[in-house]
Amino acid sequence: MAGFLSYFLPKDKIFYTLFEDASNNLQTIAEKLVQVVHESDYNKREEIIQEMRDIEHQNDEITHTIFVELGRNFITPFDREDIHSLASALDDVADFIYAAGKKINFYKIDPLHDEGVQKSAEAILEAVIALKQAVMELRNLKNTQKIIDCIIKINSAENSADAIFDMSIERLFDSDVDAKELIKRRELYMVLETATDKCEDAGNVIESIVVKFA
Repeated sequence: MAGFLSYFLPKDKIFYTLFEDASNNLQTIAEKLVQVVHESDYNKREEIIQEMRDIEHQNDEITHTIFVELGRNFITPFDREDIHSLASALDDVADFIYAAGKKINFYKIDPLHDEGVQKSAEAILEAVIALKQAVMELRNLKNTQKIIDCIIKINSAENSADAIFDMSIERLFDSDVDAKELIKRRELYMVLETATDKCEDAGNVIESIVVKFA
């Protein structure tokens, strides 16, 4: 689809479409993670996780297309380094969201009985929605305040995720779970928290673009 669109879009404009496609996928995969953490049935969770895998692969293809277009086009809408950094950051977000969903079933963790996992997934979705809104505003860069507001929301969601991580770790070490379960849950918490870190990284790239070109 990206290759098809490239015939009809000005070469420097295709990057906006690709970034928007990637951010749309991020919202979808984050919504599916929320579904996973509220689903009690292992097999149903597995079906959703497979859907997440497909979306993550789609974003890999979008990222590859962005890099190919970057090599083809002399004119770009903003710095080539920023295009590369933003593409990589959005891809990282998808990677960690999918990794979180995959680890839930791989480690046979019951998310319904873990408040930290559920709250973390909701924080990720909140950050991703704000990130998507910021990406959508890049096409014209006229409403810079709206972009800054989105970045503030991303940072706020990341701060919430940090607090949820600390709470989850504290509860985990206060519990009587065995060592294997402790290691599994701690790793899941870390992946969930890193997903919001990656959203913040993407937000920082967008903020850099705004500062340079607004």
